Amino acid sequence: MKYKKILLTGSTGRLGKNILGLKSNLPFLAPAKNILDITKPETINFFFEKNNIDAVIHCAALARMKDCNENPAKAIDTNIIGTTNLVIKTINKGRTTGKNIRFIHISTDGVYNGTKGNYSENDATIPYNLYGWTKLGAECSVKLLKNHCIIRTSFFNPENIKFSESATDSYTSKVTVNYLANAIIKMLNSNFIGTINIGSERKSDYYNYKKYKPGLKPCRFKDVLKTATFPIAKDASMNISLWKKLNRSIIKN
Repeated sequence: MKYKKILLTGSTGRLGKNILGLKSNLPFLAPAKNILDITKPETINFFFEKNNIDAVIHCAALARMKDCNENPAKAIDTNIIGTTNLVIKTINKGRTTGKNIRFIHISTDGVYNGTKGNYSENDATIPYNLYGWTKLGAECSVKLLKNHCIIRTSFFNPENIKFSESATDSYTSKVTVNYLANAIIKMLNSNFIGTINIGSERKSDYYNYKKYKPGLKPCRFKDVLKTATFPIAKDASMNISLWKKLNRSIIKN
């Protein structure tokens, strides 16, 4: 699938930088926040009028759970209203140009309850903290687009693991940021429409990080809770059957 101009929001964040760093040869437009700010509709309108966008990868968000917990108004303005601003312009642009604009939205495993794990795309979405609720709100607007792909995921930067210990009894389907960047490009070029979990098989946080930080010390989930200032998940692992099936078909083709 050929795209002439792909808008990448959040290009200065870790995920955005990794997407741009891939040798994909894709025609990305990666405007700085002073050029396109999703909380300011006039900047979105101006950018879309100047550029004939035919695909969007939406990574921009207030993504730190602590920041969302401490400033819910900013989280709402960025994650829910900001995404909606972008969706509205995408709809309007599609109508005026006749294009079926591809829209890839990066969501989170935090839309699930985070207690039992192995969540499938069809499981109930009952977020356990403010960040998850704002990302679920963003998903609602994205679903109004015909050519959308919502990626529920969780990632980490293996080169920057700041903590000294991690729980052996809390679980996720986290992947490295580079793995996710490659997966996003695959979904951009696929015909998949809907919501998909992208991650790894269920692993403890300690197991996930130990590979990249050998000096990491083990602890228990109850120990992590003692210092947490916002709700966190004990088991946010996802069922990735759909992703594995789709990824295999992409590789074959």
